[in-house]
Amino acid sequence: MTARTSARTVVLDATTWRARRAAHEHRVDAWLAPHLRRRRDGVRHPVEDFLFTYYSHRPAQLRRWHPGAGVVLAEADPEEFGRDYLATSAGVTLDTEAVRARRGDSIDWVRTLLRRTAGRPAQFGCFGMHEWAMVYRQTQDEVRHNAWPLRLSPEQTAQTVERNGVRCSHFDAYRFFTAPARPLNLLQPTRESQHDLEQPGCLHGNMDLYKWSYKLSPLVPSELVADAFALAREIRTLDMRASPYDLAALGYPPVAVETPNGRAEYAAAQRGFAERAAPLRDRLLSAVDNALGAPDA
Repeated sequence: MTARTSARTVVLDATTWRARRAAHEHRVDAWLAPHLRRRRDGVRHPVEDFLFTYYSHRPAQLRRWHPGAGVVLAEADPEEFGRDYLATSAGVTLDTEAVRARRGDSIDWVRTLLRRTAGRPAQFGCFGMHEWAMVYRQTQDEVRHNAWPLRLSPEQTAQTVERNGVRCSHFDAYRFFTAPARPLNLLQPTRESQHDLEQPGCLHGNMDLYKWSYKLSPLVPSELVADAFALAREIRTLDMRASPYDLAALGYPPVAVETPNGRAEYAAAQRGFAERAAPLRDRLLSAVDNALGAPDA
């Protein structure tokens, strides 16, 4: 027997938790190695490097393993795990009270966002126009990823935005819109309205499950953070394939959302990601509820 459970506490023997830690590190290393190699060589990749440059979680933080709240690690040294861990008679465990005392407002904010997002119906009619709105009425030299060409001319790109319309509910995408694109959006998202607007069909909202998982770390297990990272990598691929950039030379054929077939392909993929994101969101909620001692909801 490798683990025993009492109330909401799990005790892992040394063989079990060390194997879990090694498996996590091995999994993450496969993502980190190419990124770190490109960083040393001064090479940028608009898809594969995004999660390391847009989000604040550093590679070493992603690699570091945490068991999550309510787990005791037999034969462990608290100094291996950091300031938030305590030594007990059974082993080392996370000091959840210390984490809550230091980060309680942030934890509550994330928890509320996850719960309210999960309670809304998913919307699938945006067709990825957020990326197009970020280059709307810009020249090739002005666009964010200007090392890569646009698939259409600036005028054709603008016409696509105007013809399809923009229905972005996600503030952290909307804030990168060009000034002329913002009035075209159906909504005017703000940080303050994020709890009211976030919806589970949004690609960026589901990509952000990675952000919320690491914001909740070390209360949640690192395997969950890695699962969210893995999903976010796939979502980013669709995001950029459906963008106005031509990344075919990097091995990313376009999802041509300027066409009816492309929009149908995008919406189908978006639904698939929403279905996969829902259990991750539920796992995050369960993990933080467990850490806070809240009743299951």
